[in-house]
Amino acid sequence: MARFDFDVAVIGLGAMGSSALAHLSARGQKVIGFEAFSPAHGLSSSHGDSRIIRLGYFEDPSYVPLLRRAYENWRALERETGRDILTITGVLQIGRPDSPIVSGTLASCRAYDLDHEVLDPAGMARRYPAFALDRDEIAVFESQGGFLRPEAAVAAHLDLARRHGAQMRMASRVTAIEPDDAVVTLAVAGERVRARRVVVATGPWIGELVPALARLATPIRQVVAWYDPKDRAATALGALPVFLRDAGPVGSFFGFPALDGMGVKVGKHAHFREPISDPNVPNAPVNEADAALLDDFIAQRLPLAAGVRLATTTCRYTMLPGEDFLLDTLPGEPNVVVASPCSGHGYKFASVVGEILADLAETGQSDLPIEAFSFYALQQKAAALMAI
Repeated sequence: MARFDFDVAVIGLGAMGSSALAHLSARGQKVIGFEAFSPAHGLSSSHGDSRIIRLGYFEDPSYVPLLRRAYENWRALERETGRDILTITGVLQIGRPDSPIVSGTLASCRAYDLDHEVLDPAGMARRYPAFALDRDEIAVFESQGGFLRPEAAVAAHLDLARRHGAQMRMASRVTAIEPDDAVVTLAVAGERVRARRVVVATGPWIGELVPALARLATPIRQVVAWYDPKDRAATALGALPVFLRDAGPVGSFFGFPALDGMGVKVGKHAHFREPISDPNVPNAPVNEADAALLDDFIAQRLPLAAGVRLATTTCRYTMLPGEDFLLDTLPGEPNVVVASPCSGHGYKFASVVGEILADLAETGQSDLPIEAFSFYALQQKAAALMAI
């Protein structure tokens, strides 16, 4: 019988890896986690103050069962660690009735009987005066939307993993994985570590350890900004929900109420879709074009929040063809579990993705609905896009 040091090694301890480590260790697995930097570091996709969570998922109704499990898991994590992670504000999804955001949200709400309400411009003006809607726009209010605190969530998952006996090595970059039929050998800091299975959840660096994704997983630069609102009462937590807004050909925007004295936060999904050629190099700083995009949006669409711009920052999305997730074992290498689930909308799923990754690491399969997130499905989406 092959000898190994650990049942499972998890590479990357951001949103998904920290959750996988917590789930695996809670199941009694002997696990170790490797992080090349530090938890929720500035080059990652898991740092910052807030991420939106919502049940009425416009991207595809098939996500809703996973979201329900994610909500359950986030609340369980709060109970187990005593941390404040998930806050419910409701979520507004705004656009023309035939826009992807509005029509997709309504499809999900109706398919799963989610509590929701449709508001016309007059109704929005009465209830949420911070927004300016065109005459042909509507908003879908879904009561269970809200936001997560990502850095607190990563810390909570790591605390839980540590409590259950997981080992962790920070500032330890895994430079190679060498799978065979029985074990996976990891090269890290001049040492070789052997594990029965490995979970690779390295975000923008996924292509370095999984060459099959080098041309498919594309890190891009994302920008967000905070504004000191003109009307603080109308934009405060409790008065302003989190929101998404379909802006037609320009794309879609998202935003948060004023949190923790930081002002109202807004961003554009995928921003300018600028690829990052080397994820080890810091993002280019925010420039005039970045700021102007967000300044124009908030002035036109959220005028009561459009005060002085207080701050800007950058982060990263790792995009896959079709913008879905990848949660699967590596083809031909069943001991290697791969997670590249973000595509700019994955953080809210981290609590359930960790559960799925633990399932795959233990048995090679999961009872949760992940058929759409296989390598085969990813290859089909990539081929379809190339044919366009």
